[in-house]
Amino acid sequence: MIRLLRAALAATILLTAPAFAHNGVIHLGQLNISLPFTRATLPNAPVGNGFLTIENTGNQADRLVSVSSPAAEITQVHEMTMQGDVMNMRQLADGLEIPAGETVMLAPGGLHLMFIGLKQAFVEGETVPVTLVFERAGTVDLQLPVMGTVADAPAMKMH
Repeated sequence: MIRLLRAALAATILLTAPAFAHNGVIHLGQLNISLPFTRATLPNAPVGNGFLTIENTGNQADRLVSVSSPAAEITQVHEMTMQGDVMNMRQLADGLEIPAGETVMLAPGGLHLMFIGLKQAFVEGETVPVTLVFERAGTVDLQLPVMGTVADAPAMKMH
């Protein structure tokens, strides 16, 4: 009977908590999500950006199909490119493919999360909640630490 209860408890934990963190990396199925951060914004800024790295250790591609956050009216996955001296930004309406066996970086100057209609400023030292929905791996909630206004990467903690 005790073995049955232990097995039921283990199954419940696996079903209700599919993502877990180890060494700052969030594991969701075959995906590893790491290095999340955002930048502080000015008090009345209408938009903000989010950044992170997604590694697909599986043998099938996955796709980031939607993003949401209570910190903004709209949250999208965007791509920023330069054509000459002109910066172009566009939403990836079909989501972002995470190829099998590859790592995709959402970083300043390229792919990123776009927060539109900020409900309040992003303040350095705080966090911004985000929900990522993947086609295969499912849904995960994470916190983006808010770094300085010109940060290019999250702060590395010293142990």
